[in-house]
Amino acid sequence: MYTHTKETQSKMTPESSLQNLREGNKRFQENVRLSRNLVQQVRETASGQYPYATVLSCIDSRVSSELIFDQGMGDLFSIRIAGNFVNEDILGSMEFACKLAGTKLVVVLGHTACGAVKGACDHARLGNLTTLINKIEPAVAAVSEPADESLRNSKNIDFVNQVAEKNVMMTIENIRNQSPVLVEMEKNHEIKIIGGMYDISNGEVTFYN
Repeated sequence: MYTHTKETQSKMTPESSLQNLREGNKRFQENVRLSRNLVQQVRETASGQYPYATVLSCIDSRVSSELIFDQGMGDLFSIRIAGNFVNEDILGSMEFACKLAGTKLVVVLGHTACGAVKGACDHARLGNLTTLINKIEPAVAAVSEPADESLRNSKNIDFVNQVAEKNVMMTIENIRNQSPVLVEMEKNHEIKIIGGMYDISNGEVTFYN
């Protein structure tokens, strides 16, 4: 499998980038990954990198973007934070990745049974984690059902997963509200900003266009 160059990156489109990720996730689920010489890719990327996609995902140890999308060295910019939300630093990283480094696709990737989302559902409070949880709690409030407060906690995994999905969509909304750079690129069809959910039980990513 080749390592992306400036030329191959320039030929990628938002649509072909998404298709690459779809196909890579399918290979991951089927355990038929592409053969790569990672040591060779280290050498080939030493003088420059030309990723085609930027993935914002959770720090969860089961959700490594390079693995679940079957990608190699230099293919993805991977941004990770518990709860996969955005702040100024992450937005700046995305703007660098797209405007300056040439990636064509931004994916906000949530996952089922997310610990950070569970903490938000339970309104957990612990040191600096409290500030992080506060950023996810709007997604909890945005999910109206179930109305019964006794069911709106981490013990209700269906509720947790609904909140995780809502958090992905609200994060995309925040990107578009807070980054004129990315909004302009999206309007010009230079990039696509999409969401996705990774199912930790079977390895499948469901994309939301």
